[in-house]
Amino acid sequence: MGSSEDLDFPKKLIEYRDGFLVSKTMFTACELGVFDLLLESEVPLSSAVIAQHLGSSADGMERLLSACVGLKLLEVDLKNEEAFYRNTELSSLYLTRSSPKSLYHMMMFYSQSMYLCWHYLTDAVRDGGNQTERAFGVPFKKCYNAIYRSEEEMITFMHCMNSLWHLCKKDVLTLFDLSLFPNVCDLGGCSGALAKECISLYPASTVTIYDLPKVLQIAKKHFISPDEHRISFQEGDFFEDSIPEADLYILSRIINNWTKRKGLHLLEKVYKACKPGGAVLLVEELLNEDRSGPVTSQLQSLNMLVLLEGKEWTPAEFNKLLTAVGFKDIQVRTTGKIFNAILGRK
Repeated sequence: MGSSEDLDFPKKLIEYRDGFLVSKTMFTACELGVFDLLLESEVPLSSAVIAQHLGSSADGMERLLSACVGLKLLEVDLKNEEAFYRNTELSSLYLTRSSPKSLYHMMMFYSQSMYLCWHYLTDAVRDGGNQTERAFGVPFKKCYNAIYRSEEEMITFMHCMNSLWHLCKKDVLTLFDLSLFPNVCDLGGCSGALAKECISLYPASTVTIYDLPKVLQIAKKHFISPDEHRISFQEGDFFEDSIPEADLYILSRIINNWTKRKGLHLLEKVYKACKPGGAVLLVEELLNEDRSGPVTSQLQSLNMLVLLEGKEWTPAEFNKLLTAVGFKDIQVRTTGKIFNAILGRK
């Protein structure tokens, strides 16, 4: 039962009600360039100056800045009864485009793509299927193609994934000793963030990034330097085409995207291509065995419902998937952050 305080005034429910208001406030400040302007200015600015620089209404900007102060994204000083705003350290580090740890593109992907799909969550729960056609007006296709309405949006998505991996790529790639596997294949490697970290951590390793042709074209153009000589590329659809032989296969946020049937099909292909003594490394969010949490994984499972056709899994469920196709000695290790790793040996 809830506490008497909760029943007298349901504070938590009010916070939940306002959850999307909070996220959209942050997204809007990012999109308008508030944090970038304040970083560049190096001195606090008034709302009128910020509005003029960013081409917004003075009243609207003042309200947005005030909300960002309340959310601890900005700090404010009063001088002669006028408010002057500056970034918090958190905002400068993660919400400005120029920061090496920037999450700006992630915020844009959530705001411009995922936010649209979540408008149809009720329909997704009723129908049991993704809502990309309702949100974007195009039928669902594989590998996020339905939300790639333009090359620019594909780049935004890849930046989003890149920034996610920057938060925990070293953590997931050091949970196990991957130096035992010199020839690595990163299936669905997208921007190459994990591949670059892998060759940095394991000097004897080489990595082949396997992904769709268009994805690899953009990866090579915008994300991976030509002098990364230990990274190679292979174009293909891993459901339809053959995959290269390797000692280790990394599948980062791949299995959760698809139905159990497709996941088993892909893992069977991986097992057959894997060299004897090799392994597969699944990088995933994990649900608790009793499905009590964590809430981030539970919300991502809903996200898979509205966006794709998969869901998040428990460690036991991943164990069963890997065992079913032949992998053995399956180990699950956690980072304490967003993503965790499951290793299965052949």
